[in-house]
Amino acid sequence: MKGSVIALGVWEEQRIAARIVDGKLEDLLIDLPEDAAPAPGAIFRARGGRLLKGMGGALLDLPEGETAYLRGSKGLKPNAPMLVQVSHYAEDGKAVPVTTRLLFKSKFAIVTPDAPGLNISRSIEDEDERLRLHDLATAAMEDAPEALGLILRSACEGASDETVSEDILAMRELAEAVLADTTGEPELLVDGPDAWDLAWRDWPQAEVFDDGPDAFENHGVLELIDKVLDIRVGLGGGAFAFIEPTRALVAVDVNTGGDFSQAAGLKANIALARDLPRQLRLRGLAGQITLDLAPMPKKERRVFESVLRAALKEDGTETVMAGWTPLGLYELQRKRERLPLIAALA
Repeated sequence: MKGSVIALGVWEEQRIAARIVDGKLEDLLIDLPEDAAPAPGAIFRARGGRLLKGMGGALLDLPEGETAYLRGSKGLKPNAPMLVQVSHYAEDGKAVPVTTRLLFKSKFAIVTPDAPGLNISRSIEDEDERLRLHDLATAAMEDAPEALGLILRSACEGASDETVSEDILAMRELAEAVLADTTGEPELLVDGPDAWDLAWRDWPQAEVFDDGPDAFENHGVLELIDKVLDIRVGLGGGAFAFIEPTRALVAVDVNTGGDFSQAAGLKANIALARDLPRQLRLRGLAGQITLDLAPMPKKERRVFESVLRAALKEDGTETVMAGWTPLGLYELQRKRERLPLIAALA
């Protein structure tokens, strides 16, 4: 099917949102299991705990006996309450990673405490539109605390004055309420967004929006998820790759299949580079990623890196291209923004 589809559904009491473009699953969001670590975006009133001088950070106390890890301990007072936000998913058995730099994020607006100023997404290029949004933001943030900043997201373009203003005010009011709630025992103040909320907040509008009881059946969502769970990925022209997570890293092995031509290795590697961000996003894989690419001359490495860099930039997830190892492997370091798909479906 040509065009874009957003399908919302429930599977095993978990909310799931699927974004499909031209029949291909482009993104997948799944609610966390009940026993999972707090989701990124959750805001806690934590309590200062033990300093880890050798690691340059500190352990903080969260509600229900959970522990958080804060990188950097400057100004931290033991047992003092403090506001923190979950920055990314915790690895199994590790403390929840948090930051003191809070963000209050919605579809149209992001309120930024301790980062004053007004910024409008650079993707909005029309000067009249930028002026309109600037005026709306100025009015909505009038009399706000000086420490509060505001970012207007690209979704604001073309949205009505009322919609944008209401969104800004909602985020401002939430930020002010949370920032004022600094005393007391460790407590969850703002829960992380669920799958449906994230889909509304971060995905572009689709040509088809289906949230009916048969949405997944109408668009073959469960079948598409089954394909993602397969470790083998077709790359076209007979080439394929295996994507296998281990405890230490994610291993990606690229093969040319039955193509023995001189350019087979480069073609397979480029196909992998273009599809890798989508595959990692759908599978919820991150951390250290090691690519065992198909054989290709060293002079073609720059071509591969250029294609991979462009694909990662479009994807948007923070990813460091670490480079080549002495054995000819290519390494990446990717921020853990999602729970692995297998764990999310457990």
